[in-house]
Amino acid sequence: MRKQSFIQGTLILLAAGIINRMLGFIPRIILPRVIGAEGVGLYQLGYPFFIVLITIITGGIPLAIAKMVAEAEGEGRPEESRRILHSGLALSLGLGVFFTLLALFSASWVSNVILTDSRVYYTFVSMTPMIAIVAVSAIYRGYFQGRQNMVPSALSSVLESVIRIVFMLWFSWLLLPRGVAYAAAGAMLGVTVGEIVGMLALLWQYYYIVKRDKKADLSPTANTPAPVENPEKTAAPAKNHSIFKRLIRISVPVTAGRLVGSFSYLLESIITARSLALAGIATAAATAQYGSLQGMVIPLLLLPGVLSSSLAVSLVPSLSEASARRDLPTIHKRMHQALRLAMVTGAPFAAVMYIFAVPLCTLMYGNADTAPMLRMMAPFALFLYVQAPLQAALQAMERPGRALVNTLIGAVVKIALILLLASQPEYGIYGAIIAIIVNSILVTMLHGYSLVRLISLSIRLADLLKTLAAMIIMAAGMSYIYTSVPIAPAQWAQFLFAAGSGMALYFGICLLSGLISIRDLDRVPFIKKWR
Repeated sequence: MRKQSFIQGTLILLAAGIINRMLGFIPRIILPRVIGAEGVGLYQLGYPFFIVLITIITGGIPLAIAKMVAEAEGEGRPEESRRILHSGLALSLGLGVFFTLLALFSASWVSNVILTDSRVYYTFVSMTPMIAIVAVSAIYRGYFQGRQNMVPSALSSVLESVIRIVFMLWFSWLLLPRGVAYAAAGAMLGVTVGEIVGMLALLWQYYYIVKRDKKADLSPTANTPAPVENPEKTAAPAKNHSIFKRLIRISVPVTAGRLVGSFSYLLESIITARSLALAGIATAAATAQYGSLQGMVIPLLLLPGVLSSSLAVSLVPSLSEASARRDLPTIHKRMHQALRLAMVTGAPFAAVMYIFAVPLCTLMYGNADTAPMLRMMAPFALFLYVQAPLQAALQAMERPGRALVNTLIGAVVKIALILLLASQPEYGIYGAIIAIIVNSILVTMLHGYSLVRLISLSIRLADLLKTLAAMIIMAAGMSYIYTSVPIAPAQWAQFLFAAGSGMALYFGICLLSGLISIRDLDRVPFIKKWR
């Protein structure tokens, strides 16, 4: 496993990310059929706490490891790379063990007092072994990335996803006879098994590479220098201390930034549950509604975001390069391309989810009750798809702090609206949906405003109007074909035919109106290689 170039490494991680995103959708489709919306709700209620704890432990340490190891490897100091790895492991594993014990001892209190549903206890306890495991895996991933070898991270993440899906569904099915709470805990245990396998894959690859490096060091290709090791050894403790201090100095700001998103997700789950209780909705029903929203509707909305996320990844280096040259015309050109492609690729999926909310939820989840939520959120999914390249642009232009402030403002507004609306009986879970919609619009608009001010970017309203017109025509065409042009008795066949016809109509309009050109396809990863 040799060092890759920057482009090769990016493509490897990007491919793994797309595979994992697709694989991750499998349990979201099958799990509700196994344990129901209520079981998914119990699973989802416990998960935000895990995300917060993992963010505290691994939020910035792997990035610091990658940065410091890259510097050491670049200067030909592999021994220091290993010292950095060991210091990072000590720090991360120490935090992992501490938070594992904290989570175990506070599981009962969190389940009964904060989350208002005591059945989450089993899920909460099942997730605690993962904390230390993920802490170790994250350090090794940072180490490999610092050595510019992305293969171990990609392989372990894909292997972890496959194992997690298998054991998640198997354990939840095995424990279902004991009740829905145990089934949700079984799903979380399956995630733990996946994390263990992912960690073992990283360890195996690390020891394979270390063994290979030692063989290379022992090969008699050069004369061995005279042993001058006493000064190095005496300086080692001081070096380890400075490594430890630098790790903390780099990782703390990054961790603080990522905690904003994690705490927002955590508060959203807590406040939504409490607000629904205030609205007079029974605990079991509230848990089921929240499970449907977070475990079924939102993942479906975010699935097309794979395209805009891939676009955002490819946008960062190109914008950074143009920014270093102070080439403003190129920055404007690439931002217009990115925003247009994000809108054009996301819009047809938003139209499909709006028109076919009922057949889509029925076919994927075996439950049409979630369809009104999906239909309500679908038209606003475009803001989520455009948000990714806007945030990537702010980061590429060295304005991550601005992006963080925008996200924080959106999070505060979202939490306030959930508390205000979801607690009203006439809104219920739809109050939380309104809050999420407002958050996505607000953060996207703030990112856009920040970027306009930063680089004097002009917004092309013509592209937006063309996209909206193409969406409306596509939606009308799909609706007509689905209801008036029957080609098969099976619902899924009729749905696929109508959706496929709508997609063809949409992209035909985009080509005729100039929204899409052949050259634009080169901006999407892998498409250029296929052409």
